[in-house]
Amino acid sequence: MPRLSVRTDMDAEDIGLPGAVAPALSSAVFDVVTSPALIEAEWRSLESLPRNSLDQSYDWCCAWWNAHALSPVILRARLGQRTVMLLPLEIISRYGLRTARLPGERFNNINTGLFSADFPALDGDALSTFTSALCRCLSPLADTLVLDCMPAAWGGAPSPLAGLAATENPNPSFQLPLLATMDETIAQLNAKTRRKRFRQQCRRLEAIGGFEHYCPAGRDEQHALLDLFFQQKAERFSGFGLPDVFQPPQVRRFLHDLIDRSGCGPDTALTMHALRLHGEHEGSLVAISGLSRKGGHVLCQFGSIDDKLCADASPGELLFWLMIEEACLEGASVFDFGVGDQPYKRSWCTQMTVTRDLVLPLTAKGRMAMPAIQGLGSLRLAIKRQPKLYALVQKFRALLRRS
Repeated sequence: MPRLSVRTDMDAEDIGLPGAVAPALSSAVFDVVTSPALIEAEWRSLESLPRNSLDQSYDWCCAWWNAHALSPVILRARLGQRTVMLLPLEIISRYGLRTARLPGERFNNINTGLFSADFPALDGDALSTFTSALCRCLSPLADTLVLDCMPAAWGGAPSPLAGLAATENPNPSFQLPLLATMDETIAQLNAKTRRKRFRQQCRRLEAIGGFEHYCPAGRDEQHALLDLFFQQKAERFSGFGLPDVFQPPQVRRFLHDLIDRSGCGPDTALTMHALRLHGEHEGSLVAISGLSRKGGHVLCQFGSIDDKLCADASPGELLFWLMIEEACLEGASVFDFGVGDQPYKRSWCTQMTVTRDLVLPLTAKGRMAMPAIQGLGSLRLAIKRQPKLYALVQKFRALLRRS
């Protein structure tokens, strides 16, 4: 297993962002926009910057809002005629509390918001100005603002919101830096063992007719792959007695919409990949994954396997090899396995990114709810750090869902 380096923080000086070029937030104008189409050009310009997560891209957020029939809320900050920040949100009411949060919920991996290249990390008076603007603009709409899974730094830039994110998220994310070739990339890992394992997997599948890395270009085939993923994942969750997070029809519409929004260039909202067998099991798809890409960043959104065929060949691991190898050939710089601490991620990755959550009360009701919110967050973190207890909680949730 490779040794993980943990990414947690970064100063502005580390990335060459001198304070002299940072915008003066005291002169910024904050407002709320409810029609994404009105600011699409500004949005797409900001989302192209490395510091901004693909989970806050225009297509990602619009697909989520549309699938769930939610009204968009976008907090905007402008300096003169220039947009320097966009914070896309949805408003959810539960137990009498209105919460503003980023679109995507658990299906987001890294959240950053959208900030201009010169937007500074916030502290001191700038942090106070920013917090006051958030409360002024959002308090008529929500009682609390919750932004989760935020790294202290991303894309070579410190997060402007790092000073407000006080609670560690129980789910770190894991990355593998990509080099020019697969050999160079796996040299960062236990290369000898991994090559041996890869050869064994190939021999086992070649013995029953062979295999191929299948990534269809047609939209219909992409949608069919996604539907098969839903089926495989449902069977897998059921076998483990876990709730199926992909079961709600709104989630399925969201992911299908991402496929429709993916263009023909290297950057894609969602592209389906699979391991397809030949020979006696011709056409069988034994492993499926969904990838997103922004620039050099390739992100694995999800994966499934059909363990009724060739389970001894570890088809899911073999598909990861093939997708990583392809990403190297295409010049990508990182393969991101996403949030969630799993042994297979640690075996592939040399970097772990710790994320934190921001919970900001916007109204008196929100301030009264803060102790309960913070207590639930601490409980969640404690449970996730106890694997046996977490497994028990997951099974109880699945039992409640069935009943």
